[in-house]
Amino acid sequence: MGIYLYKSFSYNAQKITYADLMKGITEEKIDKIVIHQNEEVPTGSVTVYYKNNSTGQMYVSDVNQYIDLFDDLGVTYELKDVEKKRDIGIYVFIILVLVVGLFIFFVGFNKSISSSGGGGAMMDFGKSRARQINEDVRNIDFTKVAGLKEEKEELAEIVDFLKDPKKYTDMGARIPKGILLEGPPGTGKTLLAKAVAGEAKVNFFTISGSDFVEMFVGVGASRVRDLFTVAKANSPCIIFIDEIDAVARRRGSGMGGGHDEREQTLNQLL
Repeated sequence: MGIYLYKSFSYNAQKITYADLMKGITEEKIDKIVIHQNEEVPTGSVTVYYKNNSTGQMYVSDVNQYIDLFDDLGVTYELKDVEKKRDIGIYVFIILVLVVGLFIFFVGFNKSISSSGGGGAMMDFGKSRARQINEDVRNIDFTKVAGLKEEKEELAEIVDFLKDPKKYTDMGARIPKGILLEGPPGTGKTLLAKAVAGEAKVNFFTISGSDFVEMFVGVGASRVRDLFTVAKANSPCIIFIDEIDAVARRRGSGMGGGHDEREQTLNQLL
């Protein structure tokens, strides 16, 4: 659009051919000839002003040939360099269009945020995406998990702690900060975690590790904090983080002494 408007501002002249030019010279119908040349390339244009006040123009690949031609014929002409102001004008116009477009975009974006509740969409960006599942988990216990005898025996003590924590705290015992279930997909890790919640009759939160990581730095750590805030409000409960390797990172390995998004999320989680 900018290029089209720019061209419409150029001089309105009728296109002529080489034959029309020579005919005008021989019949002495031409009042003035102006050659427009480029500084860096030999291309340009020849503008012819006729005595009847009409104007013709032709674009040429080499203006030097026409300069030599007019010199040989003894035709008077005027030589002008192509003004670079026109090139600047088109760039200014395009930049103006981009600025106006960005302004309209941000106005529409702010309106969409306001219509969603006074910036609630931006505030919810750092909220946890964990799902609380209680009804389905109530009916799941260790009898629904086939095999995994040793794993269920290890987790039975966790279930007993969740049911009667006072018995353990009186003895000075402390529950583990977390339990790592390792195994290939489809081996029953999620079902086993639900069975622990079902046996202990506690709330169950599930989230994928990839839900923590975003392109914006700090979002993952914010979601971890929000997740544990919600979990504390619904304690006792179990938080099951599936595919935790999505935030896998060796601590302190940030480039340039800094921390990337995954490392910040992992540090907050630990």
